[in-house]
Amino acid sequence: MRNQYNTQAVKKATNLTLNSDLLAEAKRLKINLSATMEKALSQEVSKLKRQEWLEQNSEAIDACNELTEKHGLFSDSYRVF
Repeated sequence: MRNQYNTQAVKKATNLTLNSDLLAEAKRLKINLSATMEKALSQEVSKLKRQEWLEQNSEAIDACNELTEKHGLFSDSYRVF
């Protein structure tokens, strides 16, 4: 899957507010917070960008689906299954 951001970009320090018990457990388990947050953000960005793309292209997708329903696929005559 293609990255939704520049993976080579410079890292930037930031502040987060987290549940103190969850943070303590993460530290006890030696979870890399930066890597975990980056992965979670990447997944969320991908999900939201996909939703955004589907919304922006919904008319074209609907038109294509309608055309296919009305006329079938161009390759239908070549199907052997």
